[in-house]
Amino acid sequence: MYTASSSVSAPPRPLRPLGAGGGPYLDRRAAPPAPGTVRPRRPAGPGAGPLSGRLDLSGPQGAQLRMAIASVHRICPEFNPVQVLRRSGRSVLIVGTTGRTTAVAKCLLDHSPAWSERFRHEIAAYRAFVRHRPPVRVPRLIAADPENCTLVIERMPGRVASLTRHPTEAPPRADVRAALGAISRVNAWRPAAGLFEAPLDYASRIARYHELGLFTDRDLGDLQKLLHGLAHAGGRQGTGQFCHGDALLSNILLSPTGPVLVDWEHAGWYLPGYDLATLWTVLGDAPVARRQISQLAQAAGPAARDAFLVNLMLVLTREIRTYETAVQRAMREGVATVGIQDRPGALPSGEEQRLLLRRLHDDCAMARRAVRAAVGTR
Repeated sequence: MYTASSSVSAPPRPLRPLGAGGGPYLDRRAAPPAPGTVRPRRPAGPGAGPLSGRLDLSGPQGAQLRMAIASVHRICPEFNPVQVLRRSGRSVLIVGTTGRTTAVAKCLLDHSPAWSERFRHEIAAYRAFVRHRPPVRVPRLIAADPENCTLVIERMPGRVASLTRHPTEAPPRADVRAALGAISRVNAWRPAAGLFEAPLDYASRIARYHELGLFTDRDLGDLQKLLHGLAHAGGRQGTGQFCHGDALLSNILLSPTGPVLVDWEHAGWYLPGYDLATLWTVLGDAPVARRQISQLAQAAGPAARDAFLVNLMLVLTREIRTYETAVQRAMREGVATVGIQDRPGALPSGEEQRLLLRRLHDDCAMARRAVRAAVGTR
């Protein structure tokens, strides 16, 4: 268990006004308390007024929420819960205060081995950041319990670069520029040896997608050839690159003091260009940004190009598989709205789901042609 300490928690600061709406913002509109609702205590001290809300602890979900709050209090007794930030079948995020600091508690609800391992990986990343600060702003760790999969971190000010996983409109150029700058600084960082591992086994993932019928025999051969060439490449293109691992605009907060990256559960060593491939994949309606990302990913030469293309094929195929599985499940259950992996960006209608899948398939075909062209130049 990692308990709060003065060397880890953020310094006291006045609470900032919070915007209304979903995602990382609280709804500041007052509402009458419902039955079973608990009004949080207002923290003492100046600037405490803007943070307000209510917690509904009634019913089965309320019981689950009470258990989550209890697990937070075991590692951070001073945490005062205010409002649920986001909730899914996998996890719950609760915003609250610790003294004069606004904090976010993240608790895992689905304790299956895969999700538990991913949650512990995120805790390990925040622990590493205590002594080895990355070149971008990240929330400070306040407390963590890997055994019970509970994490409390500083709540950072700023607006989310995108509230959806796949933005339906091109983001402002300034936002894309800020996101790319932050991602590039992360990718150039070389953390101390042993702090992070390689979350993705490329050869195994490619073979698995081939077994599932997602890759053709030619895809398998082409990607293996590129991997073989990268394994023998000299310099950093062959040794790997540190990546956030889930470089979505919805995981980037934009503040006046610079971008803040959150959700580090996939951080580690990848082939160069993994973060850029992730961002390229979700910016299907931003061709200018995509062109900029492609140029940046391939600027270091043929090895960088090949690594980016391998990453792109894997990321696009993962997205296709995830959305197709979710759509099929929704059709079986007779529902219209599909939540994708507890992430922002669930699409509201079946038609939009189909349009997104069509675009992802078109992108994958384009990436496949680029892979074949790259193999032909080797």
